[in-house]
Amino acid sequence: MKQGIIQQSLSGFYDILSDGEIYRTRARGNFRAKRIKPIVGDRVEFADGYLLRVLPRKNELVRPPVANVDTAVVVTAVKEPVFSANLLDRQLIALEAQRITPIIYFSKTDLLTNDEYLELKEVADNYREIGYQVFFSQKAFADEQLTHLKSLLQGQIVTMMGQTGAGKSTLLNHLAPELDLATGEISTALKRGRHTTRKVSLLNVAGAWIADTPGFSSYETFEMTVEELPNFFPEMKKISGECKFRGCLHLKEPKCAVKDAVKNGIIMKSRYDNYVQFHNLIADQKPDYSKNKK
Repeated sequence: MKQGIIQQSLSGFYDILSDGEIYRTRARGNFRAKRIKPIVGDRVEFADGYLLRVLPRKNELVRPPVANVDTAVVVTAVKEPVFSANLLDRQLIALEAQRITPIIYFSKTDLLTNDEYLELKEVADNYREIGYQVFFSQKAFADEQLTHLKSLLQGQIVTMMGQTGAGKSTLLNHLAPELDLATGEISTALKRGRHTTRKVSLLNVAGAWIADTPGFSSYETFEMTVEELPNFFPEMKKISGECKFRGCLHLKEPKCAVKDAVKNGIIMKSRYDNYVQFHNLIADQKPDYSKNKK
């Protein structure tokens, strides 16, 4: 029996990557009876052309269906469209909740004036201080940045995130020039034939396995409680033990270490303001009972 990762799902067949080789398999008949649906990224056991067991997943995306994602490159435009700290924080919180490591890649930096560059550099530095891996350079796709990014992504299952026009295609082209993608064509390249053959696959890009996620919209709704939310802000989680009250939500509670850190410029005010907004959105959300329906 061997172990591997499902690299491609195609009309009931599963191509499994194991020790550098690709093996085509079919799922055992009892998978359907047990309601087990293998998806790309699953770590599995297989033998004699049959997929025998799906190992536990650490996370799972719905659009496209990919499991065990290690890293997400959040391509964040600083201009055209204008930089949005709120959108970036939504994406980061969604990734923290899924236990996916975010990498922030600021794009279109070459369009900034010198003053705008210095202003955004401070923002980028602040996210770096939180502990995020941040790419921010006056030359948007500097060779040293691309080399560093490739080294971080080696052997990882990766998603590309970012709003339309942020530069996902351009970044992917720089990572793998042989793809020669036109703007907006990532989905076509990564999901060739999906409409006729229902194919989902991971594309090998510079040693990383990339699943583009134009539909990854987990950050549009908040699937956590107000009590869980502070844990997805690493800088808040780090000092929350210093708050007077256990389970402090960092809102109106007295002697709150997080609010003091905001006041003293240790925590970014924009991050805290977004936290308060997200808290209120979660508190006002109506339960989605459809999730429990089979």
